[in-house]
Amino acid sequence: MKGSVNVASQCRDLIGKIKAGEFSPIYLLMGDEPYYPDMVCDAIVENALDEFSRDFNETICYGSDVDAETITTAARRYPMMAERQLVVVKEAQAMKDLEKLSTYCEAPLDSTILVLLMRGASADKRKALYKQCVKNGVVVESNALRDYEMPGWISQYYSSRGLEIAPDAAALMAEYAGTDMSKIAVETDKLLKNLPEGADKVTASDVERNVGISREFNVFELTKEFSYRNSARALLIARRLGEAPRFAMPMAVSAIFTYFLRVLKYGALKERGRYPDKTEVAAALQGVNPYFWKDYDAAVSNYPVSKAMAAVSLLCDYDYKGKGGESGEATPGDLLVELVAKLLNL
Repeated sequence: MKGSVNVASQCRDLIGKIKAGEFSPIYLLMGDEPYYPDMVCDAIVENALDEFSRDFNETICYGSDVDAETITTAARRYPMMAERQLVVVKEAQAMKDLEKLSTYCEAPLDSTILVLLMRGASADKRKALYKQCVKNGVVVESNALRDYEMPGWISQYYSSRGLEIAPDAAALMAEYAGTDMSKIAVETDKLLKNLPEGADKVTASDVERNVGISREFNVFELTKEFSYRNSARALLIARRLGEAPRFAMPMAVSAIFTYFLRVLKYGALKERGRYPDKTEVAAALQGVNPYFWKDYDAAVSNYPVSKAMAAVSLLCDYDYKGKGGESGEATPGDLLVELVAKLLNL
């Protein structure tokens, strides 16, 4: 999983130091996935100052409302009746002259904690601000995961909280939340309040009951029916999915595309050698828990390489249609049922 394990470990270590009162003079928190930057920022705000000191020594502002001179002036002040002061710039990417803060970051005050929180953006690594933050502070960069990486991240996240989540439950949660880590955290907190006391394992039934997603009618179950060419069941799931209030055709197509791309890669691997080793299978089925490999064994029998290639091509066409291209008067739900029927008939 691209960078996810390292960022998670880095943030755990950082938050441990922050809670112990060990602070850096600069924190540059950035990336297109806000979960980890927000987590570190919240920990700093919560632990940097006591309640009495906050009135005099805490400055929290937004990038759209300030410039580099204002932030530099605030950061160069000395704390009032306290060991340190805190200056936080949220949405720092909105500052028109953000790069000018590099001058302050060359020689930051030890008595100031400057936090630059960038949401959905990153500093230019070729420029001085980033380089000075690396040299004199801490940089956290959190990149969004791909869809197929989320079930693995969810399993790790639950493990970090002392819980085990079943593979099908992780897949169901990933389908519900997409790549939104914060949403996973929020839904997990809600779910834990409703688990029996002492429970340490989360099942698909728990997710269905407490998160509000049907494990019977979802894209994960739809792709499983493709594996076994269960036409009647696949079409029923497609129809129910298309009727859901929050149904989005592009997201459904993306998930089905990922599935057939895995089938294509796995089929090509098995054509080269009838019994590939586990390392090769894991590479072809990237992001798939071994618990589900048997479904892909069935899939490559029903969709050999030529048919899997045709499925990928068909999905590209429906990705275009699902985004408004030449779909006529068909609703998104109609398009999904039509797509599923064509995939089943390849």
